[in-house]
Amino acid sequence: MTVLLAGATGTIGQAVARALVARGHRVLCPVRSGRALSLPGVTALSCTIGEPGALARALKGEQVDAVISCMASRSGVPADAWAVDHDAQVVLLEAAQAAGAEKFVLLSAICVQKPTLAFQQAKLAFEERLRHSGLTWSIVRPTAFFKSLSGQVARVQAGKAFLLFGDGTQTACKPISDADLATYLVDCLDMPTRQNRILPIGGPGPAITPREQGEWLFNKLGQEPKFKRVPLALMDVIAGTLGTLGRVSPGLAQKAELARIGRYYASESMLVWDPAAGRYDAEATPEFGSHTLWDHYAAMLRGETQVDLGEHAVF
Repeated sequence: MTVLLAGATGTIGQAVARALVARGHRVLCPVRSGRALSLPGVTALSCTIGEPGALARALKGEQVDAVISCMASRSGVPADAWAVDHDAQVVLLEAAQAAGAEKFVLLSAICVQKPTLAFQQAKLAFEERLRHSGLTWSIVRPTAFFKSLSGQVARVQAGKAFLLFGDGTQTACKPISDADLATYLVDCLDMPTRQNRILPIGGPGPAITPREQGEWLFNKLGQEPKFKRVPLALMDVIAGTLGTLGRVSPGLAQKAELARIGRYYASESMLVWDPAAGRYDAEATPEFGSHTLWDHYAAMLRGETQVDLGEHAVF
């Protein structure tokens, strides 16, 4: 197929590009001016998707068979979220339809099950738009990424305490690797059982709590476990104070939203939510792939893998 891949400069997008090329697909990747894309076998299209008409002009009449979108807002604050997670996705969808695409695979997020934040609302709004687009669609909602759980490895290596929100056991996830998620996304192009469906997906289980992550790292390094607890109530105070001050300061309003995002991830599991039971269900969270978080941590500790944390560098 000729596949239009959005978000190819991100870590997941790069993995998807490699998976597409390995299967013989022709891959077109919109890339903002000034951004480098060094992926063998892909064709870069210089354009900013959010600019009206830019993607259509970059395609120059090219016909495409399918789209995979790995785009996501970097900060999650309202303006960025609606501009990327919704508006740019709509532009991508409309350009793809005009170019003859019949399939659209969307990388979403499992946290939209309990939407309280702007980026979750934006993602859900586009999911709704996609479902009614007339295209064959797959909406993939992964659990945690390895990258998002790598922020404290260097702390532990340096002999510092592993930070926990609460006691570190209230939340859990089934993290999935970039390579496994890329395979899952590309498989959606050819598997009817994954089409016109919302697909929560995690890596190979069982579900892992933050405390278990810390205990594994300390054990692997031969260190006595050392944890430091951050009370959730403290995060509530910070978010509430910034929210109040944000009514008169746009900058503080943005920081308030970031604090609310941090509070959400500190207190909500990244697993399938059972609304009838009012709880997260690890057993109901599908698993895929062969790479575990422990494999990833071990590679980091050996210096074989480096992670550019970017917005994930919380600690």
